[in-house]
Amino acid sequence: MNLRSVGIIGTGKYVPERVLTNEDLEKMVDTSDEWIVTRTGIKERRIAAEHEATSDLAYHAAQEALKAAGITAEQLDLIVVTTVTPDMTFPSTACLLQERLGAKRAAAFDLSAACSGFIYGLANASNFIAMGTYQYALVVGAECLSRITDYTDRNTCILFGDGAGAAVLGPVAEGRGFQSFELGADGSGKELLKLEGGGSRHPASHQTVDDKLHYLYMNGREVFKFAVRVMGNAADEALKKAGKMKEDIDLLIPHQANTRIIHAAIERLNLPEEKCVINLPKYANTSAASIPLALAEAVEEGRVKEGDTLLLVGFGGGLTWSASVIQW
Repeated sequence: MNLRSVGIIGTGKYVPERVLTNEDLEKMVDTSDEWIVTRTGIKERRIAAEHEATSDLAYHAAQEALKAAGITAEQLDLIVVTTVTPDMTFPSTACLLQERLGAKRAAAFDLSAACSGFIYGLANASNFIAMGTYQYALVVGAECLSRITDYTDRNTCILFGDGAGAAVLGPVAEGRGFQSFELGADGSGKELLKLEGGGSRHPASHQTVDDKLHYLYMNGREVFKFAVRVMGNAADEALKKAGKMKEDIDLLIPHQANTRIIHAAIERLNLPEEKCVINLPKYANTSAASIPLALAEAVEEGRVKEGDTLLLVGFGGGLTWSASVIQW
């Protein structure tokens, strides 16, 4: 069976208007701008308005991506939303987005792989198109992490922000598009990054609220060590599968979690910093939205040119990791 070449034919992004700076956080918890910047590289983050939910952020990013791709919502065959902060347990955020976009022909589902989610979504959606099952797919990474962040916990509240990034996938010229995917998981790290409350293990109750189980928990030290190791390994595997060398990379688009983790990846790949997209200082960690948001900005700024080799790489709760090589 001949598989079609599949690539990204349009990107879009959306961030809420409200900016929460490090100086703002200094008034809320015992921290400082210098402490945050030194340890994370983050200077500010965006916070969704009270009336905004994840599907709203996804909708705006999706509209921009559809416009860039030159197709209408009615032409979509599939919508995948990658998120850990869905509007509700069910129906899926993808179904809510499908209805709002008017994508009446599209199948829709959510995918949960935390910060690795967007690349997991690309891998899933691209297979449908490669097989000829579908023609066009929309993959959106969208998060309202402010809804699950404990703003009395100085270790985690400085790290996260809200946003969305979207990509429309479709058939491309032979040899272009996705060259490889590297996906992985290690469930033994499940305790390092989690949100326990609200599921079937710990359904919502007065006790789960009192115990703060509806807030994100992270063991930062252990996640950092995992991230530095796995980012490099995933990148190496994706390049190997694509038949590419480190020298072939024109642009690295890593998950935006911490500048020290990003710089470790840059160093391992022996890349100059100008070949890496870093927007962490203004958006913080937006989980599944992080990579598509960075990709959309790079496209918008003219940093991505036809024929370029892009390397996308991320890691997240699960624990999970993902990487992809794209020939633009």
